Amino acid sequence: MIYDIRHITRFDYGAQVKFARCNLRLKPIDWPGQRLERHELVVRPVGRLSPARAEAGLANVTRLVVDVPVRELAIESLARVAVDRLVPMPAAGDPSLAAIATMARDHPDLSAAGPAAYLYPSALIPLDREIAAWCAPDLDPARGCLEAAIALACRIQRDFAFDGSATVVDTPPADAFRQRRGVCQDFAQIMIAGLRAHGLPAAYASGYIRTLPPPGQPRLVGADATHAWVLLWCGPALGWVGVDPTNGIWMAGDHILMAIGRDYAEIAPVDGVVLGSGAQAMDVSVDVAPVGE
Repeated sequence: MIYDIRHITRFDYGAQVKFARCNLRLKPIDWPGQRLERHELVVRPVGRLSPARAEAGLANVTRLVVDVPVRELAIESLARVAVDRLVPMPAAGDPSLAAIATMARDHPDLSAAGPAAYLYPSALIPLDREIAAWCAPDLDPARGCLEAAIALACRIQRDFAFDGSATVVDTPPADAFRQRRGVCQDFAQIMIAGLRAHGLPAAYASGYIRTLPPPGQPRLVGADATHAWVLLWCGPALGWVGVDPTNGIWMAGDHILMAIGRDYAEIAPVDGVVLGSGAQAMDVSVDVAPVGE
C-alpha cells in the first residue's frame, strides 16, 4: 500500500504569543516494511524550520521557531509512505520469552534501535506490580515470543474499554489500568509496562492506522487520528515486531510508523516552549488515504 498522509495541528492562543520554539516529529521514519517517499512541512502564518537531532528514541525531528507575535499557528505535515509489511505468524521455532530476555540483556547494540534502551522503566511508564501480575499469565517465560505478544494484546483489547473521556495525555498507566478504560496511548503503555516488568524490551510506537468506513459509506476526510501501539524485540532473526493492543492485531499493512521511543514524551508529534499569556486551544486533524482512493 502507498498512503498519502495529511496531519494538521492548529493552535489558537488567548493572547499574542511573542516567541515559540517547538520540536516537530511529524516526518515518518524509514523502517523495515515501510519507506518514506516524500515529506513536506508547511507553517502558517510564519515560522522558521531547521533540522534537529533526536535527543532520544527514533524520530525525524524538525525545529520550529516563531519569533514574531502570533495569535494562531497552523502546522501542516504532508507525507507519502509506501508500506509492504507481512502479518507475523507465530511458529514453533520462535524464541521463548526467557531467551528474548537473555538476548536483550547481552545484546551489544546500545543505540536507539537496540533492545537495551527499552528494557527499563521510563518517565511515563514506571514499573507497576499490579500491571505486572495481570500480564503474567500471558508471559510464561517458556512461551514463544510472538504467541505471547498477540495473546497479551488480545486480552487488553477484550478487557479494556475504549473511552476518549477517561484519560488525558499524562494519565499514568496505573490509573488507566485500574479504570480498565482509556485510549490507544493508555493500552500501549499498560502493555509496555507489563512486558518490561518481565525483562522484555518493549518500545512505544507512534504513527497512524488506516481506518475503513462502514460498508457503503464514504471515508471521512480528516477523521483519522494519531495512533499508538507496541514494538517487542524478538531476537536478532525476527527483530522488532509490532502489536496493537487497542485492536488486538499485529502491526501490518494498515500501520504507518512515525516515531519510536521509550514512551510518548520522547516522540510527541509537537512539543516545545511558548512565551505568552492566556490559554491555548489545540486541534489536530489527520487524514490517511491510500493513493488512488
